[in-house]
Amino acid sequence: MKRNDYISWDEYFMGISKLSGMRSKDPNTQVGSCIVSPDHKILSMGYNGLPMGCSDDDFPWDREGDMLDTKYAFVTHSELNAILNYRGGSLEGATIYVSLFPCNECAKAIIQSGIKTIVYASDKYKDSETTKASKRMLDAAGVKYHLYEHTGRKIELEL
Repeated sequence: MKRNDYISWDEYFMGISKLSGMRSKDPNTQVGSCIVSPDHKILSMGYNGLPMGCSDDDFPWDREGDMLDTKYAFVTHSELNAILNYRGGSLEGATIYVSLFPCNECAKAIIQSGIKTIVYASDKYKDSETTKASKRMLDAAGVKYHLYEHTGRKIELEL
């Protein structure tokens, strides 16, 4: 008899998204993304971090101060990293699993890449102007999005 307690596709892909976010060097926010084809194949992953070739030790991680003294001028978000990491052609019709609802800049990249669905684990900045702008563009472009249904399942990995 087959086992019945296996994880769902949503648990699997959101788990990969969260695991990917654990690669981030950001001391405050670790965001991960996983892009999946309509037939449940992983196409790409990403996490928030500096562009390739930029040392994590040579750029700021602060959240406040002049723009050039904060991470915001330098960090690439997980969604954009996942889109840019994909080397297989079109992302048309794909789903992106992301641990934090995409900002307006990532929403533009998601729309332009052809991703049609966003599954997000948190919308903690839902009242921010960037998230409101994001949702406005996603709605206009017909990109569907919904909150991941947390199952409460704990998954332990021994590495």
